[in-house]
Amino acid sequence: MDLLLNFPLWAAFSAIFFAQLIKVPIHYLVTRKTDWSLLTSTGGMPSSHSAAVTALATAVALDTGLGSTPFAITAIFAMIVMYDAKGIRRQAGEQAAVLNRLSADFQKMLEETKVWRNKSQTQKEKEIINLKELLGHKPIEVFFGGLTGIIWALVLDYIINIL
Repeated sequence: MDLLLNFPLWAAFSAIFFAQLIKVPIHYLVTRKTDWSLLTSTGGMPSSHSAAVTALATAVALDTGLGSTPFAITAIFAMIVMYDAKGIRRQAGEQAAVLNRLSADFQKMLEETKVWRNKSQTQKEKEIINLKELLGHKPIEVFFGGLTGIIWALVLDYIINIL
């Protein structure tokens, strides 16, 4: 039963869902297009990774205090995850973009062959492989993901204390 009452755990999990959920309206405001696939995709504004780890660290701070060892652990963990979200994963996404351009160039070359020309457009589209390019986050996405997590944990704590 302790698991059901673990405020830091629930703050982190719910911050992930909240951050993923608000990606759809934010994307709509920017592009005027609704993209429901953002609910389950990586990357985008705000970073759900950052929201999760900052909600976790904030909730731990509220439970155990800023001077506690658990808060120190979660704060360092949050910094590492946020650094990774904007750095390493972002670079992997940029490499995927380069590989996708190479794949497109190769596909264009294949179009010039007789075999490729005889295929339907649907068959051609199925054969084109695209790697996931939106793996990481821009620094602003990480920042707002972190801010989302902090605010989310504070709001949840306030609501729980009112009840």
